[in-house]
Amino acid sequence: MAFMAPSSSSRPLQFHEHASARRAAPALLRRPRSRWRRNQLVCSLEATNRQAVQEERPAAVNGVAGRTDCYGVFCTTYDLRADEETKAWKKVVSVAVSGAAGMISNHLLFKLASGQVFGPDQPIALKLLGSSQRSFQKLEGVAMELEDSLYPLLREVSIGIDPYEVFQDVEWALLIGAKPQGPGMERADLLNINGQIFAQQGKALNAVASRNVKVLVVGNPCNTNALICLKNAPEIPSKNFHALTRLDENRAKCQLALKASVFYDKISNMTIWGNHSTTQVPDFVNARIDGKPARQVIRDTKWLHEEFTKTVQKRGGELIQKRGRSSAPSTAVSIVDAIRSLVNPTPEGDWFSSGVYTNGNPYGIAEDIVFSMPCRSKGDGDYELVTDVTIDDFLWERIKKSEAELLAEKRCVGHLIGEGEEELCEVTEDTMLPGEQ
Repeated sequence: MAFMAPSSSSRPLQFHEHASARRAAPALLRRPRSRWRRNQLVCSLEATNRQAVQEERPAAVNGVAGRTDCYGVFCTTYDLRADEETKAWKKVVSVAVSGAAGMISNHLLFKLASGQVFGPDQPIALKLLGSSQRSFQKLEGVAMELEDSLYPLLREVSIGIDPYEVFQDVEWALLIGAKPQGPGMERADLLNINGQIFAQQGKALNAVASRNVKVLVVGNPCNTNALICLKNAPEIPSKNFHALTRLDENRAKCQLALKASVFYDKISNMTIWGNHSTTQVPDFVNARIDGKPARQVIRDTKWLHEEFTKTVQKRGGELIQKRGRSSAPSTAVSIVDAIRSLVNPTPEGDWFSSGVYTNGNPYGIAEDIVFSMPCRSKGDGDYELVTDVTIDDFLWERIKKSEAELLAEKRCVGHLIGEGEEELCEVTEDTMLPGEQ
C-alpha cells in the first residue's frame, strides 16, 4: 500500500492570584475549597506599590503548621514600574508540572526556568504538583533550589498537591507524574491505576485551566493516559493534548546518524508512528539523511527492517544496565524538544513526532485514539498533520498493529472516558518499553 498526498505592550507584572479573584470567576469554574488548600505554597513577585495582602489561610491540616503564603525571595514586594516601564516585557507564561519532585522534573524545571524552552525573553511562572502529602516537603526543596539558582525569568513558583489549585489559569500542563509498573503488575492494572490519575487531572484542567491550555502527557502509558485526560476535559480542544513520543524520535535519529556516520543534525523527517510501546514504528521510509532518503544512504535493508526498530525500542533498557537508573535526563531533553517544536516554526520541509488525537487524520488510522504521527507547527503552540508522506506495505502492517493495541487499551479504560462500565481488560501482553517498568 502506498499513501501520498500534497503537500505586548509594557505593563506592570502581577502574578499572585488571591481567593477574592477566584470567587469572582464564573460559576462554571468555581469549586468548593479543598481541604488541602492549606498545603499550597505560593511564591511570587507582586508588581504593585500597595502593601502585599496575604490571603487568610484556614487551620493546618494533618499537623502541618506555620507555613506562610509566600516563600523566600518570591515573597518580597517589588515596585517594578520604575525599572521596567521602558522595557517591553512579554506576558508571563504559566506552566504546571505534575510529578514535580521526581527525577525527570529535577532536570526539566531548571531548563524551563532558565529560558531554554520558551525563550530568553519570556518570563515564566512554575506551578508544581505533588502526588501526596509526603511529597510536599520535597516540593519545598525543589522551590528552594529554584530560588537559589537566581533565574531572572522565573517570576513565580507555587507548589501544592491539589490539581484544582495548581492548575488555576495555567497555559501549559506537563503531566509527568504517574505510578510506575511494579513487579508482577499487569499492563491492564497500570492502565486502570494511572488512568484514574489522569481522569482527575483532566477534570481539574477542564475546571480551572486556561481554555487554550496545551497539555503534554509523559506518564505512561502516555497515549492512553492522554486520551483519558482529554475525554475528561471536554471544554478544552482535543487537539491541545499530546503524548510524548519525542524521546523515541530522538533515539531513532541517533541510530540513523550512527549507522550513516553523520552527525545528528543531518537527520530530518523522522516519524514515530503509534503507541509509546514496543509496537511503536520508527519510520525510515520517510526519514532523510543530509536531505536524501534514508534508504538511499543506508543500503543495509536487513538492518533497517529488523535491527533499527529493536535498537530504538531497547535503548532505555540498555541504558539502565549501563548506568543503573532510568533515562530521566534524556526524557527531560525530549520534553524540551517537544515544547520547542510547538512554540517555534518547523523548518521548511521538516516535521516532528507527537502523540495526538486521530480524529480527521488523513492516513486512515482509526479515530478517537491518541496516536503518534508527523506534525508541523507555525510556532503558535498549534500544529497540523503532515500529508506529504509515503506509507508502504511494511509501514502499514506495523502501524495497524500499534493501532490495534491502542484500541484494546481504549476498551480497558472505557469506564474512565464515559464509554461504559469497567469490564474485563483484554490487554495481556506487556509492551512497556524497557526501562519504563
